[in-house]
Amino acid sequence: MSGHSKWNNIKHKKEKSDAAKAKIFTKIGKEMCVAIKAGGPDPNNNSKLRDLIAKAKANNVPNENIQRTIKKFSENNDINYEEIVYEGYGPSGVAVIVETSTDNRNRTAGNVRSYFSKYSGNMGTNGCVAFLFEEKGVITILDEDEELDEDKVMEDALECGAEDIKSDEGEYTIYTAVEDIDTVRDAILALGYKIDTADLAKVPSTYVSLESEEDVENMEKMLDKFNEDEDVTAVYHNWDN
Repeated sequence: MSGHSKWNNIKHKKEKSDAAKAKIFTKIGKEMCVAIKAGGPDPNNNSKLRDLIAKAKANNVPNENIQRTIKKFSENNDINYEEIVYEGYGPSGVAVIVETSTDNRNRTAGNVRSYFSKYSGNMGTNGCVAFLFEEKGVITILDEDEELDEDKVMEDALECGAEDIKSDEGEYTIYTAVEDIDTVRDAILALGYKIDTADLAKVPSTYVSLESEEDVENMEKMLDKFNEDEDVTAVYHNWDN
């Protein structure tokens, strides 16, 4: 039974990782759109686009997808994205930050507000919860078969310049300073590790536990709604789940 439970935990982490990866792909694509509008579609003459291509490859985006995205945004001048961040509270005061990239701010704001209010939360003002988070580089390595040696992974990550590393069943999460993420990512790849995701993220300094089943259910449904919304590129919270 414990083996079954363990597999469920790993499967759940894989699903969470896949969802996070999909969000990163969406985010990079929209960032490419902004970069192409500003500096053109040639990465040789557009350093921002060149950096985004490297970021996409580090996150395992196939090259054909990258080229398709560049072509799409090069040929369509009508697409314009605006990046907007919303802050608010989930059930029992859980802090939530929602990053969006949208071509219709009224639609996005209305949707985000409704997700908060429908599930026992409320949208706040800018800065109401941001102080509870610190931006970090976050790199994840999946080890579903638990073939990696935990002590070795931790030692290698720290030698590559990581600030901290946490391990959970089937997953290693490596934290870096914002300015060090590219260097640490490249060093870890050079050691032969397969990185699942690598991106900047907001890491909470404190966490909130939810005691009631109703609060847990509402928080899960709220996060599902945010993750399903195509305008939402990332969601951060301090729920201790």
